Amino acid sequence: MIVRTWHGCVPIAYQQGFAEHLAVTGVQHAESIAGNCGAFVRQEIQGEYAHFFLATYWESLQAIKCFAGEDYHVAVTYPDDEAFALISDPYVFHHQVDEVVAL
Repeated sequence: MIVRTWHGCVPIAYQQGFAEHLAVTGVQHAESIAGNCGAFVRQEIQGEYAHFFLATYWESLQAIKCFAGEDYHVAVTYPDDEAFALISDPYVFHHQVDEVVAL
């Protein structure tokens, strides 16, 4: 299994709205792709920003490419993201894992 991780942050005033937006964009989009094994979002507050960490789990690199395209190392963003003043990391990380275990 491959885990794909993304990070972005928004001003705290947009935290709730962006959480809802992420659920219906990034999370639903990923989960709609064949070969997706799930998605998990974590939020953390640091100063005036709400940080979002999205981990998606995949059966194969081909499934990831169906989600993200050939430039799969580049973060997938959505047109409405800018309404939340999103600061998105431009790149994502991919790791081969044997299992996913919550800590």
